[in-house]
Amino acid sequence: MNSSKFNLFSLTENMKVLHYSWVAFFITFLVWFNHAPLLGLIAQSLNLSEEEIKTLLILNVALTIPARIFIGMATDQYGPRKTFSLLLLFCSIPCGMFALSDSFEELALARFLLGFIGAGFVIGIRLVSEWFPANQLGTAEGIYGGWGNFGSAAAAILLPALALFIGGDNGWRWAVGVTGIISFVYAFIFYFGVRDTPQGATYFKPKSSKAMEVTSVGDFFLLLIMKVPLFGALALLNWKLSPEGVSLISQNVTVLIYFGLAAWFLYEVYTAYQVNKDIFTTPVEPIHQYSFKQVAVLNVLYFAKLLATFNSPTPSILAAIMGIPVHSLLECLNL
Repeated sequence: MNSSKFNLFSLTENMKVLHYSWVAFFITFLVWFNHAPLLGLIAQSLNLSEEEIKTLLILNVALTIPARIFIGMATDQYGPRKTFSLLLLFCSIPCGMFALSDSFEELALARFLLGFIGAGFVIGIRLVSEWFPANQLGTAEGIYGGWGNFGSAAAAILLPALALFIGGDNGWRWAVGVTGIISFVYAFIFYFGVRDTPQGATYFKPKSSKAMEVTSVGDFFLLLIMKVPLFGALALLNWKLSPEGVSLISQNVTVLIYFGLAAWFLYEVYTAYQVNKDIFTTPVEPIHQYSFKQVAVLNVLYFAKLLATFNSPTPSILAAIMGIPVHSLLECLNL
């Protein structure tokens, strides 16, 4: 790990990794929100109703919530290099599907799958942390996150211009398709351009990828409490898609999803206990202890940041849970 002076324009290996990483994150946001500035053209081309447009906005974020958990686990287990490359490669497929769609149902399926790319943030955070010392990590991750998030703004600025330049009913298709091609190509560039750690460093993996490890009984129960907002957000999205919302799914499917969420929560409790059951009988050595309260506080601070910015607390909290821009969530919920 290079601890020399932070120079963004140097050709050191850690700076190269930083630039590879923020570009990858930038592309994930470019793809994730490639449809938003083109919704008018898409609706006109395929005769979509206002409710169908709202449904597409909901589906664009629905899969992001659980995806961040699974992508985080995959990153710990297989490393950022493989995980980010596969994410970019995989998400180029539904991006192409969306560009080629001729019906609302095809658009909806593609948009639902594209929500997975919103999990890219967690990969780069782990990678950048492996390459920079503590006194430079905040700056490095700020650059990674800042330039990465700019991808949504770039989509809003560039894609409508590209669609209008191409013209015709298929202009939006080419604009969306181009972002999928960029994601596909960059998957290989990223894979061959970075390493998980500096030369000679060890990439530490968790003992188990099934659940997060904690080091005290109190932290175990706090971990379970912090899982509740996740399932609450998923339940809210299920309600929005139900006959009481936009009627994309039937009442029977809605009920099955509710039961599925309940079963998933119980499974999460079970796996968390299996991974951490030793703490109920054997105290963890002080050198290996950490306070899960710090993780919980970070979550609450993220909620508070959005609450301070927007007047309506409910969408702000839900947006914090999802990790998505609040303005996109407000469009989804029609608030």
